[in-house]
Amino acid sequence: MRFTIWRPLATAAVTLLVAVFLTPGAAHGAPRESRPVYSYENAVREAVWVDTGLDGDADGRADRVAVDIVRPREAAARGRKVPVIMDASPYYSCCGRGNESQRKTYDADGDIVGMPLFYDNYFVPRGYAFVGVDLAGTNRSDGCVDVGGPSDIRSAKAVVDWLNGRARAYTTRTGTTTAEADWTDGRTGMIGKSWDGTIANGVAATGVKGLRTIVPISAISTWYDYYFSQGAPLYDSGPDWLSDYVESPAARAGCAAVQQRLVDGAPRTGDLTPLWAGRDYVKDARKVKASVFLVHGLQDLNVRTAHVGRWWDALAKNGVTRKIWLSQTGHVDPFDFRRSAWVETLHRWFDHELLGYDNGIDREPMADIERHPDQWATSAVWPPHGTRNATLRPSTGDRPGVGTLGLRRGTGTAAFTDDPRLSESDWAARIDTPTPDKAGFVTAPLRRDLRLSGSSEVTVTATPTTATAHLTAVLVDLGPDTVRDYAASGEGITTLTDRSCWGASTAGDSACFKNTAAKTADVAQTVVSRGWADLGTSADPGHGVPLTPGRAYTLTLDLAATDHVFPAGHRLALIVAGTDKDLIDPPADTPTLTLDLARTSARVPLAGGADAFARATAGAAPAAPGSRPLDGVGTPHRTYRVP
Repeated sequence: MRFTIWRPLATAAVTLLVAVFLTPGAAHGAPRESRPVYSYENAVREAVWVDTGLDGDADGRADRVAVDIVRPREAAARGRKVPVIMDASPYYSCCGRGNESQRKTYDADGDIVGMPLFYDNYFVPRGYAFVGVDLAGTNRSDGCVDVGGPSDIRSAKAVVDWLNGRARAYTTRTGTTTAEADWTDGRTGMIGKSWDGTIANGVAATGVKGLRTIVPISAISTWYDYYFSQGAPLYDSGPDWLSDYVESPAARAGCAAVQQRLVDGAPRTGDLTPLWAGRDYVKDARKVKASVFLVHGLQDLNVRTAHVGRWWDALAKNGVTRKIWLSQTGHVDPFDFRRSAWVETLHRWFDHELLGYDNGIDREPMADIERHPDQWATSAVWPPHGTRNATLRPSTGDRPGVGTLGLRRGTGTAAFTDDPRLSESDWAARIDTPTPDKAGFVTAPLRRDLRLSGSSEVTVTATPTTATAHLTAVLVDLGPDTVRDYAASGEGITTLTDRSCWGASTAGDSACFKNTAAKTADVAQTVVSRGWADLGTSADPGHGVPLTPGRAYTLTLDLAATDHVFPAGHRLALIVAGTDKDLIDPPADTPTLTLDLARTSARVPLAGGADAFARATAGAAPAAPGSRPLDGVGTPHRTYRVP
């Protein structure tokens, strides 16, 4: 459903009268949905600066972070305390938020006029406050950018503490007049995409009281995995570049020491240094008390779904209430790939988690998964009941260089030479042709659908010819399909010129946003999961060492979490190769690697486990429809450099 702009009521008196009679708290019986009964135009718009207790910029005084607030005036007038939806971001000034790169704007007094995204427009009339926090070192905040480290997390956590009466805030950046959050009940939900959602993960991992729920979208769960994959440097710049990208000019002058610590602590060797250990939220998942509604693109090659699997599993282990959406897109917000359903679902989620409304969302399926563009399926839990690991084993085939994949232990060897000019798409397109750059293994055409849900791993025993070697393992669906074109510039969406409105507007803050549509491509094969590693980390995952040419090494590559149905008639392929072009950096040498197939296998979570695989691959199978060439999906565009 679409929402038109809510027209301001004629006078404040009428607004107050309507609020008294229509506010959910005054309705008869238990409320199930918050309603837009408060005036957005007359909302309180203010700024405070919260003391973080840190002095990141070493200027001799505690850093204060800027907090811009939009909250319903009528609720405060009636003494009704409201919950908070909070987005803590480094992007409010440098780069903007959302598909239209919106930035904060202010009036002459420094109060917020234009808040990016739709959250304030939609939720403030429904009885929520919206809080936009400038992370330390960005926009109007003191301190230094810490790229997911203690300063980043503490600058956002301090705001949650202030909302719950445990921290101090001031009405100005340098003044002494304090500000109280006496208008809120302290119940806070954090939301955000990319770095913003990452901060939500990190703050939740502190166990801070008052944080009731988080909604991390395309978010990082451990920063090491953003820059490296098991010692292999991913195709990206270091954290010092990212810090410099978002840091405010005023902060930059005093943050040289912090920048240098980022450089020193993050060598491109891929070693797991203390800097990365301090930016790992998964290890602290046991502290999470907030519920988690996680959203991620299965083809996100910026913040890859490796950030989903371990975080999700750790939260499950600790009994955290969870919900998940998995789309076919890349690094895209659900507001831009499933807008109407997203706003409705997010509304119900916050009503349940922050207002305590019994609207049934906690009894609905845990997972929504996009199977085809704009076609969604649900799972009661995720991964679904009955999912069990099946060990699939590669073997030599009838033709050299074209192997098979089944349940029986393989024999023989397969060899390939690293070619940094080629990518996973190149390998998959030539799966039935012997080429020197890959080792490929394929099932027979499937007799029935086969569903993979969760995180896979591939164990290889490989003998290199050089002192350095990187490995890639990918799982591929071989067969024609129409998918979201995640490799194109929109990463699966096209931005249109018309707009739809989601909440109330003012002259300085429109609730109307450009619509989008799915951008699709016809493909002959789809890479559904991938993983990379430096073979030199086989003995110690936190530290790589030079290899001894001619010696065999055994290494397990962790593949990113996914949920994919291989249709009957398609084939499932495992490819092991070297450098995945534009996704990992090549090694110093150009190795040839020989795989011992008897000691190489893939551990894959399948609905029904090994029995389901056996049934799907037994006997003759229907032929797949004729394959069509790739149309737009090839080597992914790497125009982004920020999470």
